[in-house]
Amino acid sequence: MHSLKLVIADDEPLARERLRTLLAGDAGVEVVAEAGDGSEALEACARHQPHAVLLDIAMPGMDGLEVARRLAGSDPATAVVFCTAYDEHALSAFEAAAIDYLVKPVRPERLAAALGRVRAFLAGRGNAVPAQRRTQLCARLRGSLRVIPLEDVRYLQAEEKYVVVHHARGQDLIEESLKSLEEEFGDLFVRIHRNCLVARRELSELRRGPDGHVQALLRSGGPALEVSRRCVPVLRQALQQP
Repeated sequence: MHSLKLVIADDEPLARERLRTLLAGDAGVEVVAEAGDGSEALEACARHQPHAVLLDIAMPGMDGLEVARRLAGSDPATAVVFCTAYDEHALSAFEAAAIDYLVKPVRPERLAAALGRVRAFLAGRGNAVPAQRRTQLCARLRGSLRVIPLEDVRYLQAEEKYVVVHHARGQDLIEESLKSLEEEFGDLFVRIHRNCLVARRELSELRRGPDGHVQALLRSGGPALEVSRRCVPVLRQALQQP
């Protein structure tokens, strides 16, 4: 595939300009059109047949979710990456088959990761079920959803029927099992205890605590985490890997 053709759809000119600026350094991307509302976005996609659309949700008239639902039925499918100021629409966004969900202000590394997912989606589009993996977790917060990028997660700790996500901005509860998270993200996290997974990039060193138990220290600081005896060999191996 040559350049990745994109449509930017946002009712705020400054938001569109920021995305254009972030994309300017990527020679493999071509912005073929911009749109200020949902109807314009659909027209631009019909006219230019882009590979993906960077789509705001809250727009006058037809909102981004409705645009995504309509695009989901297009052939060939146009990948949708939501870029929005609100994180409470994340669940609806993924139900509308979005490839990724970015919260404004969009960070360059998150946009680059989203475009990587678009390219992976396009490469596997001939398959019955394209391989797609989440790049974030969603936690309920006072009736809405908080989006937590996986790159911000430090460790996951089971607590009764919930999992506590310890991340760069604090901690949140999610209603997922530690086992399912380990199965999905086993390359990113390593088990240190029956109730705890730690991000591999966070592992700093192992030490023996005052009580004689082995503890894991994290690069970002915070409390030392207890390591079960059976996990020690795996952790030592993980620490030796670059």
